[in-house]
Amino acid sequence: MKKPFIFRSVFFICVLAVLASPLSAEILKIVVDDTIQPISEEYIARAIAEAARRKDQALLIEINTPGGLVDSTRQIIEHLTTSQVPVIIYVTPSGSRAASAGFFILESADIAAMAPGTNTGAAHPVVLGGGKMDDVMKEKMENDAAALMRSVASRRGRNVEVAESTVRQSKSFTDQEALSQHLIDYVASSENELLRQIDGKSFKRFNGQEVTLKTAGQPVSEFNMTLKERILAYLMNPNIAFLLLAIGALSLYVEFNHPGAVIPGTVGVVFILVAAFALNLLPTRFAALILILGAFALFAAEAKFTSHGVLTIGGIVLLTLGGLLLVDSPIPEMRVHLTTALAVSIPLGLITAFLMSIALKARRNKVVTGQQGLVGETGVARTALAPHGKVFVHGEIWDAVATTPLAAGLPVVVRGVDGLTLQVEPVVSVASPPPAIATS
Repeated sequence: MKKPFIFRSVFFICVLAVLASPLSAEILKIVVDDTIQPISEEYIARAIAEAARRKDQALLIEINTPGGLVDSTRQIIEHLTTSQVPVIIYVTPSGSRAASAGFFILESADIAAMAPGTNTGAAHPVVLGGGKMDDVMKEKMENDAAALMRSVASRRGRNVEVAESTVRQSKSFTDQEALSQHLIDYVASSENELLRQIDGKSFKRFNGQEVTLKTAGQPVSEFNMTLKERILAYLMNPNIAFLLLAIGALSLYVEFNHPGAVIPGTVGVVFILVAAFALNLLPTRFAALILILGAFALFAAEAKFTSHGVLTIGGIVLLTLGGLLLVDSPIPEMRVHLTTALAVSIPLGLITAFLMSIALKARRNKVVTGQQGLVGETGVARTALAPHGKVFVHGEIWDAVATTPLAAGLPVVVRGVDGLTLQVEPVVSVASPPPAIATS
């Protein structure tokens, strides 16, 4: 009677042991070497989900970032604090940083580590566009960021007061300073050394659960971005987005001045749509587009009015300002650089003004082809015109109608074209003065 009960108990204990043990001893690893924006948030979220699906021991995120967008940072913190697997944030290599938004992410990790020669902090919120805000709004933003920092640091058991000082006083710390003030857990010169230091050490997760990892000598597998994420991460560079927008606008301009060319129009539409997609993901100030449109209006006016380059210079200035103000980011790395704006605006302004002048000059020239090209040409009446007859013009014989009767052989000039009939009139010749009569 007791044997079945014992067998069932042993079987139940074995099942629990299997379920309790991780199915994979591996550590999943990703590298975030970029600003914090929607694509990096998507990449981190996907890596956390993949680590949970594989039941890995932990997710290792090697990070190097100057900061980024607040909304993306909050979403990443939410992913980290609700992750089913422990997350290790490691600021590496030497010379890297986890500044601003990167410090929030570092403090929200289960295990925070830095390589020698790295730094972190400077998490004070910055108004978009770098403009000045009123004191009340500034205080609200600062208090909101400070509350988020206190919440994350306290739940992770880190130094709340020092962590909050990075928000209120924009303090930054070296790796050793961060370790001594209990902002991070480890300083390690390499990935393997970090895993050896973590091995067998217990820590408390965000939900209060006590966890111990066996990381020494365990395999580390990399989890790369998808092709879509790599392309979008490249397009999220504001300098690339501005360049695509400018090239697209120039291509459309060429198409409008050369209808039927097809290739410039296709390139223009594709580039502008891709740029619009990238700008939709960035904090874009769409009022800057008005400056860019105004710049092209000045380029067009330069060809029509003689301003001796003043309108072109004005267009270059507007295009440069439009580029600089296009992306409304809190950090310089996520704005269009001045060198990029000038490198795009000056050549584009000169090229556009040159093409516009050629197009307008061609429109002012007399038509020399087709039926309209016959207007003003001279010829000879082959038959008498009374008023209908035949004339020889431009190497061809045409039906013609004259305003006054003309005899055959007289010179005529074409004044109009009606279908296949020319409207002609006699060539007026200046009569020579009568010879002088000498008197004796």
